[in-house]
Amino acid sequence: MATRTAEQRRAEAKIEYDAFLSVCPSRQLLERLSNKWVTLILAALGDACGAPEPEARAMRFSELARQLAGVSQKMLTQTLRSLERDGLVTRTVTATVPVTVTYELTELGLSLQQTMRALKSWAETHMDDVFANRQEYDETSTGQS
Repeated sequence: MATRTAEQRRAEAKIEYDAFLSVCPSRQLLERLSNKWVTLILAALGDACGAPEPEARAMRFSELARQLAGVSQKMLTQTLRSLERDGLVTRTVTATVPVTVTYELTELGLSLQQTMRALKSWAETHMDDVFANRQEYDETSTGQS
């Protein structure tokens, strides 16, 4: 029986990833990425203010908190930590008074950022359609009790 290298085993496991299977680890990743704060953080870190094209940039915690209306400090901290753990975001601490902490997309995060911006854009573009469909559904299903 031939032995396989760790790289070969990883390649074989990668082929076997299927998010439709309940035991697939990619399902956990999809669950994390489907969180609204993850989507908005990745979109924000890839959206330099005023730039005509999306451009990744480092942002301070307070900048992110201001841009993401409604996010609590605890939720932002937890989400940034999980993104850092997954390798999507880097955290840089600069010794200043007070200490400066910035967050920036990694190469892996940049590869996902375009998808997240597209999802955000789609939601903003089609929200009126969704509202209209909800209203129509509610009106027609109310009489069918």
